[in-house]
Amino acid sequence: MSLRARLLAEFEAPEALRRFGSGWLSGVAGVILGLAGLGLVLSLLAPGTFSTPELKALRDGPAFRIILNGVLVFAFAFSALSLALRREGPLLGIVGISFSLIAVLLGGSNAHAVVGDPTPAYFGLDFFVLRMVFTGLLFIPVERLFAHRKEQPVFRTEWREDLFYFLLSSMLVQILTYLTFAPARAILAFAPLEATRAWVGALPFLVQFACIMFLTDVVQYWVHRAFHRVPWLWHFHAVHHSAQAMDWMAGARMHFLEIVVLRSLTVIPMFVLGFGPGPMNAYIFVVYLYATFVHANIGWRFPIVEKFLVTPRFHHWHHGIEKEAIDVNFAVHFPILDRLFGTHHLPENRWPEGYGIEGHPVARGYWAQFMHPFRRRKSPPSDAGSPE
Repeated sequence: MSLRARLLAEFEAPEALRRFGSGWLSGVAGVILGLAGLGLVLSLLAPGTFSTPELKALRDGPAFRIILNGVLVFAFAFSALSLALRREGPLLGIVGISFSLIAVLLGGSNAHAVVGDPTPAYFGLDFFVLRMVFTGLLFIPVERLFAHRKEQPVFRTEWREDLFYFLLSSMLVQILTYLTFAPARAILAFAPLEATRAWVGALPFLVQFACIMFLTDVVQYWVHRAFHRVPWLWHFHAVHHSAQAMDWMAGARMHFLEIVVLRSLTVIPMFVLGFGPGPMNAYIFVVYLYATFVHANIGWRFPIVEKFLVTPRFHHWHHGIEKEAIDVNFAVHFPILDRLFGTHHLPENRWPEGYGIEGHPVARGYWAQFMHPFRRRKSPPSDAGSPE
């Protein structure tokens, strides 16, 4: 068995080998923190290649290096603890210590740029690491404590595919940002709308934020609905619905071309109408956390809130495998849109029995899923979750 296969087997170990005190938890934490620290060190060594320009102020601040030093110290400490406790084998501890030592040998928290900026292009390695660490630390404990499906492990089936979706969308953040704003910039080139933009930009912060949430949700509702009802669009969106488990990583599973179309259309009212950078950035941050939250494996009930805002139970029904869950709950923020247009479905005190598409026609693996919309279909599509 290869080292990679052995390491993945350790991550996906059965519950009996993951008990508290077995060294599994500390070993996994050591590997993840060691890899995260190594990624951040690489972003310091080659900032023009692996760093996101928007994070420059954060990287240049003293807190960043203090946090990086803490990440490497904890990576080494957790890995050493795993070596002492893990009777099933030292692999997790050895790998975690190796990652942390390589990061330290490359400079650790004192690393400085040694590679110039060869091109205007960059890969968001630092963005990926910070995004994963922040979101993981926020959602994994909540999912463990308040899980809807308590038997679902952190490293559930297909977690590797969804992690790769996280990686790709983070590393290609420059390309995605350019493609996302291109249609809105094209509209402004033909219709500058100076007076409207000035009036909108002068509105109070909270008013702008609320307007952005509502307008983007209206656009997103109809785009999302089109991806379900137009057969050739559904083949792209089916990739997102192919997830058979819901958790904080499941929302990242989206076909690259769907991401471009969805984001480029939903950003139009936000950008064209002239909302200020503060409310726009706040919305982008909130919608990222919100989208992660509604996909999460969290069993919280919100009897009153779910009448006005989308909750995990509401969105889980959108991913349900049952017939009653087909083409319902398209809104991302406000369920009133589904009520107005006849697509609201939220049975009292019930959750879906399962997730995915009937028959599970989408193959596993990123590249197979990327090619799914383009593969030839020998028979007419069946009605299995949408026009798949």
